[in-house]
Amino acid sequence: MQHTISVIVENEFGVLSRVAGLFSGRGFNIDSLSVAPTTDESLSRITIVTRGDEAVLEQITKQLNKLVDVIKVLDFSDGSAIEREMALIKVTAEDQSRAEVLRIVDIFRAKIIDVTPKSYTIEATGAPAKINAILDLLRPLGLKELVRTGAVAIGRGARGWKG
Repeated sequence: MQHTISVIVENEFGVLSRVAGLFSGRGFNIDSLSVAPTTDESLSRITIVTRGDEAVLEQITKQLNKLVDVIKVLDFSDGSAIEREMALIKVTAEDQSRAEVLRIVDIFRAKIIDVTPKSYTIEATGAPAKINAILDLLRPLGLKELVRTGAVAIGRGARGWKG
């Protein structure tokens, strides 16, 4: 099962390394990782997507809470968050496929951000499932390059680190 964990930490040197080390040291894989300061510049939010059963998630959460720089650990695996991801997608855009690429981009409310005679670069933003869906449609047309940010998440309504 996939889990999205949001960790509020002190914005200090070495914190990310300690958090990532906790995962690797226990044999847990990180599917995606995103880090940025919060509205309080002394704090950062680390969004981690990982896989495992409930026992693995419980162990990860307990270990994260033991780290001195960790302020709060939030588990958003229950759907109590809004998740978004951005992808930059470079696709082949030969004469015969250009119109199809434009239709797909329009359907997914994505944007063409660069055009060359042989390719389009697309910016797509949305839930990770939406990014996967646009990629599934573009792949047969010729994916040349792909960059994904990984998920970021924020709690719905009062569900957040400040309540």
